[in-house]
Amino acid sequence: MSVIALLSIFVLAVFVGFEVVSKVSTTLHTPLMSGANAIHGVILVGAIIVAGHSDSALPLTLSIIAVVLATINMVGGFVVTDRMLEMFKGKKKPATKEAK
Repeated sequence: MSVIALLSIFVLAVFVGFEVVSKVSTTLHTPLMSGANAIHGVILVGAIIVAGHSDSALPLTLSIIAVVLATINMVGGFVVTDRMLEMFKGKKKPATKEAK
Protein backbone atom coordinates (compact mmCIF):
# COMPACT_ATOMS: atom_id res chain seq x y z
CA MET A 1 0.00 0.00 0.00
CA SER A 2 1.17 3.51 -0.66
CA VAL A 3 2.03 5.99 2.04
CA ILE A 4 -0.90 8.20 1.05
CA ALA A 5 -3.36 5.31 1.35
CA LEU A 6 -2.04 4.34 4.79
CA LEU A 7 -2.06 7.93 5.96
CA SER A 8 -5.63 8.32 4.67
CA ILE A 9 -6.75 5.22 6.61
CA PHE A 10 -5.07 6.59 9.73
CA VAL A 11 -6.65 10.03 9.42
CA LEU A 12 -10.10 8.55 8.71
CA ALA A 13 -9.81 6.19 11.70
CA VAL A 14 -8.88 9.09 13.99
CA PHE A 15 -11.68 11.29 12.59
CA VAL A 16 -14.39 8.62 12.80
CA GLY A 17 -13.30 7.58 16.29
CA PHE A 18 -13.30 11.16 17.54
CA GLU A 19 -16.68 11.96 15.98
CA VAL A 20 -18.37 8.86 17.35
CA VAL A 21 -17.00 9.29 20.87
CA SER A 22 -17.67 13.02 21.00
CA LYS A 23 -21.38 12.49 20.20
CA VAL A 24 -21.97 10.83 23.58
CA SER A 25 -23.63 13.32 25.91
CA THR A 26 -22.26 13.93 29.38
CA THR A 27 -25.34 12.44 31.02
CA LEU A 28 -24.88 9.15 29.21
CA HIS A 29 -21.11 9.06 29.45
CA THR A 30 -20.81 6.80 32.47
CA PRO A 31 -23.35 4.15 31.39
CA LEU A 32 -21.99 4.10 27.85
CA MET A 33 -18.33 4.11 28.77
CA SER A 34 -17.97 0.41 28.04
CA GLY A 35 -19.43 0.99 24.60
CA ALA A 36 -16.99 3.85 24.08
CA ASN A 37 -14.19 1.49 25.10
CA ALA A 38 -15.32 -0.88 22.38
CA ILE A 39 -15.11 1.98 19.89
CA HIS A 40 -11.60 2.72 21.12
CA GLY A 41 -10.86 -0.95 20.52
CA VAL A 42 -11.86 -0.49 16.88
CA ILE A 43 -9.53 2.50 16.65
CA LEU A 44 -6.77 0.40 18.19
CA VAL A 45 -7.32 -2.39 15.65
CA GLY A 46 -7.24 0.15 12.81
CA ALA A 47 -3.96 1.58 14.07
CA ILE A 48 -2.48 -1.92 14.36
CA ILE A 49 -3.53 -2.71 10.78
CA VAL A 50 -1.92 0.49 9.53
CA ALA A 51 1.25 -0.31 11.49
CA GLY A 52 1.38 -3.77 9.96
CA HIS A 53 1.06 -2.49 6.40
CA SER A 54 3.38 0.51 6.64
CA ASP A 55 6.43 0.52 4.41
CA SER A 56 8.17 3.72 5.49
CA ALA A 57 9.04 5.50 8.70
CA LEU A 58 6.34 8.19 8.80
CA PRO A 59 3.26 5.94 8.67
CA LEU A 60 4.92 3.47 11.02
CA THR A 61 5.74 6.20 13.53
CA LEU A 62 2.25 7.71 13.38
CA SER A 63 0.56 4.33 13.69
CA ILE A 64 2.72 3.32 16.64
CA ILE A 65 1.82 6.61 18.35
CA ALA A 66 -1.85 5.87 17.58
CA VAL A 67 -1.54 2.35 19.02
CA VAL A 68 0.02 3.69 22.23
CA LEU A 69 -2.53 6.46 22.67
CA ALA A 70 -5.51 4.22 21.85
CA THR A 71 -4.24 1.59 24.30
CA ILE A 72 -3.82 4.16 27.07
CA ASN A 73 -7.28 5.56 26.35
CA MET A 74 -8.95 2.16 26.29
CA VAL A 75 -7.28 0.87 29.47
CA GLY A 76 -7.99 4.15 31.25
CA GLY A 77 -11.63 3.92 30.21
CA PHE A 78 -11.95 0.44 31.67
CA VAL A 79 -10.29 1.59 34.91
CA VAL A 80 -12.70 4.52 35.23
CA THR A 81 -15.67 2.25 34.41
CA ASP A 82 -14.55 -0.17 37.12
CA ARG A 83 -14.31 2.65 39.65
CA MET A 84 -17.75 3.93 38.71
CA LEU A 85 -19.27 0.46 39.09
CA GLU A 86 -17.65 0.13 42.52
CA MET A 87 -19.55 3.26 43.61
CA PHE A 88 -22.89 1.57 42.88
CA LYS A 89 -22.17 -1.56 44.89
CA GLY A 90 -23.74 -1.73 48.31
CA LYS A 91 -21.62 -1.37 51.39
CA LYS A 92 -20.51 -4.65 52.90
CA LYS A 93 -21.93 -5.43 56.31
CA PRO A 94 -19.32 -6.09 58.98
CA ALA A 95 -18.88 -9.73 59.79
CA THR A 96 -20.35 -10.68 63.17
CA LYS A 97 -19.02 -13.49 65.25
CA GLU A 98 -21.63 -16.05 66.12
CA ALA A 99 -21.96 -16.88 69.82
CA LYS A 100 -21.71 -20.57 70.64
